[in-house]
Amino acid sequence: MEEFISKSIEIGTTSGGKVLLAIAVAVIGLIIIKLLSKVAVKQLEKTKFDPAVKTVISKIIKIVLYILLLIGIIEILGVPMTSVAALVASGGLAVGLAFQGSLANLAGGFLIMIFKPFKLNDYVQVSDAEGVVKDISIFYTKLLTLDNRLVLVPNGDLMNSNITNLTSEKIRRVDLDFKITNDIDQEIVKSVLIDAARDTEGVLEDPAPFARLTAVDDDTYIFTVRAWCDTAKYWDVYFDLIEKCSKALSSNGIDDPEERIAVRIVNEDEKDE
Repeated sequence: MEEFISKSIEIGTTSGGKVLLAIAVAVIGLIIIKLLSKVAVKQLEKTKFDPAVKTVISKIIKIVLYILLLIGIIEILGVPMTSVAALVASGGLAVGLAFQGSLANLAGGFLIMIFKPFKLNDYVQVSDAEGVVKDISIFYTKLLTLDNRLVLVPNGDLMNSNITNLTSEKIRRVDLDFKITNDIDQEIVKSVLIDAARDTEGVLEDPAPFARLTAVDDDTYIFTVRAWCDTAKYWDVYFDLIEKCSKALSSNGIDDPEERIAVRIVNEDEKDE
């Protein structure tokens, strides 16, 4: 009994010291991590990185510091690192299989940060959604649609689909089609449409507006109008150009074939036939 008590005291003294030291290291380590995280955030604020990139980097720094602290505590407690490595490997495999989709989104988030196919406040078309980029997080990108709906698109889907950034360039082209009856002189129609485009506020002179016959369908001519504008003014120019061209065609007596009604007068002789 005396031997058992002395052995227990010896183990308790040895292990208890390790436990107390581990607790002290954990407390001090958490304080140091908090201070280092604040310093990292302040240093990142001085850089020219996107806000989303700064957030991700600060989180990664904090995670790495926590991992280093955990490894230090394990070393103090005397746990064999080979056992820990095997446990982490098996746990990592299980987590990876359980969260395949989330890991794909995580990888997609990092790729977006690195290659920057778009940035905050860009207007993009991707997958089945389009809108203004309001936030880029590690797992999801938030798009605000024109009718004020918030769409969360997984970053994994983003990086596996075509992304159209409609605001990456300074200028953008407006394309419109108008149906005209084929009994109107083509040169007159072109002149009317080009003049209407030039009179539209926001349309650039260089590149110059374009209007040409682009298709023929039975008794219908289809004319295409193309005009360039500043990207920020695209929608204003788009709607103004429709209005200007429609009014110009109407005031010059140029009809839309769908607005015409064909009337045939049949005389008595034709009725008998």
